Amino acid sequence: MNRTLLLLSVFCIALITQSCSKKTIPLTEYEVESDELIIDEASFDYFSGKANMYFKDEGRRKDVKAQATIRMRKDSVIWINLKAGGGVIQGGKALINRDSICIVNDVDKEYYVFTYEDLSKEFNFDMNYDIIQSAALGNLIMLRKLDDDVDKLKGFFLLKQQSGTVTVSNYINDRTMKLERLIMKESESNNVLTITYGNFQVVGDKVFPYNGNIDLVYKTLGGLLNTSIQIEYSKAEMGDKELNFKFNIPKKYERK
Repeated sequence: MNRTLLLLSVFCIALITQSCSKKTIPLTEYEVESDELIIDEASFDYFSGKANMYFKDEGRRKDVKAQATIRMRKDSVIWINLKAGGGVIQGGKALINRDSICIVNDVDKEYYVFTYEDLSKEFNFDMNYDIIQSAALGNLIMLRKLDDDVDKLKGFFLLKQQSGTVTVSNYINDRTMKLERLIMKESESNNVLTITYGNFQVVGDKVFPYNGNIDLVYKTLGGLLNTSIQIEYSKAEMGDKELNFKFNIPKKYERK
């Protein structure tokens, strides 16, 4: 299993939790100064849903389509069950909590456990549960700071943030005040992660992106490669009803 694809899958599969019942999003013209930028960020208690994912990786000959079932409890846990063709992540599951991430590959009878320290070293960026959850909701993955740069572009506000060697560029629609594109660039490796949110719909009094596209250009021994993942919502619900997050690893499975 491609380690980079594995980690990227965990990081962005949470984006599937962006969806719920459809209504048309109202467009409002916001007249605000750049230093008064207020972004419309979403929140919920419990989520459950299904989505299709499409993986494309230059390191593999075939593209992969996966179906995912997701459950989420805010600020606590993200539970994922995966089924896919091509033998990459067919028959797998993942549990993302505040301490670590566990991925089980039922095809090869093996499992992986990553701490956020592991992920931080992999991406050269300070990773934690809150960042993954924020990405899932289409919210900012970094806290706002007084010295963050904000520019007004045609149709967007551009919020730039810095964490060590990583620059995060956030493009916020100036009509909806929703984050539509996030670009992370690591200066030393030139690795670039781009997340694009689309098909925004209203759920109750909240607005969520139904579609997500993730592109990762990353450095390998053979040069720069590109991995992309497209996410399309199919069914989702949210509310305050408690969900089951049962997760177990068979004893015969080998830890990798």
